Amino acid sequence: MFTNLLLFSLILQYARVWIPDPEEVWKSAELLKDYKPGDKVLQLRLEEGKVGLYVKSEELPPLRNPDILVGENDLTALSYLHEPAVLHNLKVRFIDSKLIYTYCGIVLVAINPYEQLPIYGEDIINAYSGQNMGDMDPHIFAVAEEAYKQMARDERNQSIIVSGESGAGKTVSAKYAMRYFATVSGSASEANVEEKVLASNPIMESIGNAKTTRNDNSSRFGKYIEIGFDKRYRIIGANMRTYLLEKSRVVFQAEEERNYHIFYQLCASAALPEFKTLRLGNANYFHYTKQGGSPVIDGVDDAKEMVNTRQACTLLGNFDSYQMGIFRILAGILHLGNVEFASRDSDSCPKNDPLTIFCDLMGVEYEEMAHWLCHRKLATATETYIKPISKLHAINARDALAKHIYANLFNWIVDHVNKALHSTVKQHSFIGVLDIYGFETFEINSFEQFCINYANEKLQQQFNMHVFKLEQEEYMKEQIPWTLIDFYDNQPCINLIEAKMGILDLLDEECKMPKGSDDTWAQKLYNTHLNKCALFEKPRLSNKAFIIKHFADKVEYQCEGFLEKNKDTVYEEQIKVLKSSKFKLLPELFQDEEKVLSPTSATPSGRVPLSRTAVKPAKARPGQTSKEHKKTVGHQFRNSLHLLMETLNATTPHYVRCIKPNDFKFPFTFDEKRAVQQLRACGVLETIRISAAGFPSRWTYQEFFSRYRVLMKQRDVLGDRKQTCKNVLEKLILDKDKYQFGKTKIFFRAGQVAYLEKIRADKLRAACIRIQKTIRGWLMRKKYVRMRKAAITIQRYVRGYQARCYATFLRRTRAAITIQKFQRMYVVRKRYQCMRDATIALQALLRGYMARNKYQMVRNHSVLPLHSNFISTYLRGMKLLCGVHLGTPSENLGCDFLSVYLQLLLNFLRLLESQLQSQKKSHENELESLRGEIQSLKEENNRQQQLLAQNLQLPPEARIEASLQHEITRLTNENLVRAMMLLEQAWGLADLSIHMYNYLGKLQLQCITVSSEFMDDKIMCVCSSQELKPRGVAVNLIPGLPAYILFMCVRHADYLNDDQKVRSLLTSTINGIKKVLKKRGDDFETVSFWLSNTCRFLHCLKQYSGEEGFMKHNTPRQNEHCLTNFDLAEYRQVLSDLAIQIYQQLVRVLENILQPMIVSGMLEHETIQGVSGVKPTGLRKRTSSIADEGTYTLDSIIRQLNSFHSVMCQHGMDPELIKQVVKQMFYIIGAVTLNNLLLRKDMCSWSKGMQIRYNVSQLEEWLRDKNLMNSGAKETLEPLIQAAQLLQVKKKTDEDAEAICSMCNALTTAQVTKLSLLGFLDFAKHSRTLRKLLEIMTVL
Repeated sequence: MFTNLLLFSLILQYARVWIPDPEEVWKSAELLKDYKPGDKVLQLRLEEGKVGLYVKSEELPPLRNPDILVGENDLTALSYLHEPAVLHNLKVRFIDSKLIYTYCGIVLVAINPYEQLPIYGEDIINAYSGQNMGDMDPHIFAVAEEAYKQMARDERNQSIIVSGESGAGKTVSAKYAMRYFATVSGSASEANVEEKVLASNPIMESIGNAKTTRNDNSSRFGKYIEIGFDKRYRIIGANMRTYLLEKSRVVFQAEEERNYHIFYQLCASAALPEFKTLRLGNANYFHYTKQGGSPVIDGVDDAKEMVNTRQACTLLGNFDSYQMGIFRILAGILHLGNVEFASRDSDSCPKNDPLTIFCDLMGVEYEEMAHWLCHRKLATATETYIKPISKLHAINARDALAKHIYANLFNWIVDHVNKALHSTVKQHSFIGVLDIYGFETFEINSFEQFCINYANEKLQQQFNMHVFKLEQEEYMKEQIPWTLIDFYDNQPCINLIEAKMGILDLLDEECKMPKGSDDTWAQKLYNTHLNKCALFEKPRLSNKAFIIKHFADKVEYQCEGFLEKNKDTVYEEQIKVLKSSKFKLLPELFQDEEKVLSPTSATPSGRVPLSRTAVKPAKARPGQTSKEHKKTVGHQFRNSLHLLMETLNATTPHYVRCIKPNDFKFPFTFDEKRAVQQLRACGVLETIRISAAGFPSRWTYQEFFSRYRVLMKQRDVLGDRKQTCKNVLEKLILDKDKYQFGKTKIFFRAGQVAYLEKIRADKLRAACIRIQKTIRGWLMRKKYVRMRKAAITIQRYVRGYQARCYATFLRRTRAAITIQKFQRMYVVRKRYQCMRDATIALQALLRGYMARNKYQMVRNHSVLPLHSNFISTYLRGMKLLCGVHLGTPSENLGCDFLSVYLQLLLNFLRLLESQLQSQKKSHENELESLRGEIQSLKEENNRQQQLLAQNLQLPPEARIEASLQHEITRLTNENLVRAMMLLEQAWGLADLSIHMYNYLGKLQLQCITVSSEFMDDKIMCVCSSQELKPRGVAVNLIPGLPAYILFMCVRHADYLNDDQKVRSLLTSTINGIKKVLKKRGDDFETVSFWLSNTCRFLHCLKQYSGEEGFMKHNTPRQNEHCLTNFDLAEYRQVLSDLAIQIYQQLVRVLENILQPMIVSGMLEHETIQGVSGVKPTGLRKRTSSIADEGTYTLDSIIRQLNSFHSVMCQHGMDPELIKQVVKQMFYIIGAVTLNNLLLRKDMCSWSKGMQIRYNVSQLEEWLRDKNLMNSGAKETLEPLIQAAQLLQVKKKTDEDAEAICSMCNALTTAQVTKLSLLGFLDFAKHSRTLRKLLEIMTVL
């Protein structure tokens, strides 16, 4: 009841569903109205905008998965597990993402792109090597790595089963799997076994592959290749078993098809000198190669392919001497096909020329072969008759002989390939690669399709049982109550075919009848199985056909030809003629015919498969050989198939299902109808159905908590994650049958994750609306406050301006009145003063005059002269005062006085001016200095104000941190000044040290002279001993001590002029260092220690033994200590090469140490907690080969970098060399991180880009702390930085595409395109932007 309610709650308005469509199989639509129980019709809107009605059948239409699951790399991670979801997910990945691989639980689905993709190089192999299967994007290399790892871990043989239609890419997938094993494991010997394993591919393709209407390189046989490994899991050899070669193709090809490639390769190489004796010509000349009318494959050069085939034969070794013999037999088959028969009443006779060539090539008698091509021997109980045969029977006999020769040659080649790949080393384990035909159904289906579909029934049964077993193991491991899952068991169909009185049994019985025919066999089938077996049916309009209901589809088989193909009749007389051939190779093809297990399989050479007991053959009875020779094809195929199933059941299988996207070989074109047919046939949908029947969605508790933390309240979060998840689920999903709690995971039934996603989306939508409401309100309030503040500010400034204008007007009016007042006062006062002065003067003169007159009258004439003089003097004075010149002698006196006075005044003015100039100049200088101080104070004030403003905007904790940072900067600047002073002092001390070392050198030289032989032995013991501990030398003694000691020995030998001692010393030193590094070459401290000392010793030799570039910087005192007797240029070169080798070894050591940390620390670990959301992981995580031994973080990487740096510094390594090592380390970190980012879609998100940028900033901070910013290490991280930025930028418009191109100049076009594709959730929505981006990148 709850399930229905849950389903109804999801079928609401705007819910997206899938509806059937005759063209596209399934179409997406959106509900326009809520569904209510009882509704018969659903109102829908299709994606193209059309509105329609959907008449509901018994079940509701399937729901679409949430957007978060679109393009998921594991189909079992989909919440809704059904056919449309699987089809849509594959289409999105194939068309939009250009990804051809997808997981489906334990199955890898591979879609043929019909295009060469750059995803199979050695760098990709190295990227997948050592990785868990669920950690990387789906790939055939991931399946191969999983098989290889499980073989080493579980010590159990493995199998990779590759199946699919013709043209689906089976052969290519199997080839790449073998290439992976050959590259990763290497060879246990120097014989390059892995190259031989790969070399078998072109040979088998040339003799077993052909062009069909569906595939240009279709395998026309099934093969199982066992790749053997020793105890160290290195390839030691291989063994191949083949199944059901399509022999009929040798003599007949349908329209637009070809015979096997080897025939056309021979014809294309007919002009070669060594092929002249084969008398070959154009492919259109031979009957067996021209029937299809398509002798040439576009883009394939048969002559070049012939060269590759011959090179492969040469590489295998034992084929080289047989090449021409093989080609001779193949040419003979072509000439045999041109043999024509002329009717002669009731018998026939062959024409001469082609048969003559055939007999010459085969080394047989012409008369015998011509006779037995036209006659047949009949044996009765008493007599033997030779009977002529008709032309039709002669042609059939010729074709049967050609097929038989080719089949035996095929078996012989397979047998010799196995011998070439066989190893004398005992095999410890193997990985088998099965490349076998998929389920086939055509308009006319015959014996070959019957056997192929029979094999697929057996493989499907084994696949179902394995999937069922894995499900059961997973439930038991997690302690989940196990309930029986109902799945399709095709055992009834297998019984119909192979059981007693089954189809094969009746066919073999009919073949033994003297007058057996296809019609009588069909009647026996009808009588035995019709209306008795539900899987067997009879066509309505035919009495010569039957129908079998296979697991994939119904198939109608035509009975015509079944008996003939099952008998595989060849006249024994013709075989005897071939066995009597003078050509040695030809009889070899037929001598062991009775031992062959199947018509197209070679007996495994030199080994017995696992779980198979060797059966001792019984003693042969007379006449038994011919009976064994006539064992039917069906019987042999059934036996070989049983052996194959025994081998597969004894191994751990891995499945690769190849899908053919379209029938026209168009690249990246997806035909939904063809894809669905193959998905149903290959068992992918059955896997989905079995998964959906149980608990298909599995989440760890941490993943569930991280994803659905938004659905929990604070009080619901407990310290125990498991209990927290239980409490939340009980509230969210009421029906407890919809989920189960395991030990480490939560198991959900189908649809529950989508339900939780809907609740989560609703919660986030409500939260988003609330956030939007709050933010919009805050923005509006902020805008209002800003506008109000701006209005008040404008008003304030306007009113202030008006007030200032009015005040200015008042001040100007008041000033005008004041000026007028003072001006008027001045004019009146001046007028008054003038009048007053004039009046006083007149009064004075008049009163004086009157007084004088009165006085004169008293004195009369006695004082008259004196009075006259006084008046004249007074008048002159007045004249002088008034400026009136009377021409008296006093005028000259006044002029002299005035000139003197003016001269003094000028001198005084000049003095004042000079003093003024000096004062002005001093004041200007002082003013300039004050202005400079004011400017600096202003700048400091502005900087402090800016810093204060920034600090005020920060929270209190950040203010403290900023203040501390400012103080640290100030102290750093002071320290730099002091460091410069210390550096100058250090240089002085260095000069003193040089002098001291020179004196010590002289002293040590004298000491060494006294006991040279003793010191040589001791020094060699110290420097070359494997027990020398780098840490003790670096910490307790002088860094580079071994190098200094060695150089002192060289100087001593030079002083003694002992050439033998110098050579012995340097050779022993080099060999000793190599010996130490060979023994302890994986220890970083050891390698770093000897790299430092080797470089130090090399630099000493260069400085003191004639290296111009070093000696030109020597002081005269240093030049006195240069070597005088020997030129060590040769040894300097050897030491330089040794230093380079040690450096490369150091890089390998640190790469091995850093490699396991990089992906976990840089990509997987969440340095910024809570930024990234977890996506469902599906079933793939459960197949992880190695349990987590501890998660590495970014701190782990930084601690390791600190360890490396401190070790190198302790050893006194040259700073430039340290910079180079650090640059190499950062290059490794950036390259590994970027490669894994490109291979993992789950890592290409905005949040992961933020994580990566934060991690890179921490690495840059480490460089800054170690003063290594100028080492070039930061530049090596630029591609990774740009990749992280690319994940975060917008990718919607053409401008965004141009910005991406200008920003990502360190990334290639392929990398930018791949990251852009992986970073999109809605590919169709942004396809135009992607095209624009690709166009711009191509132009640039």
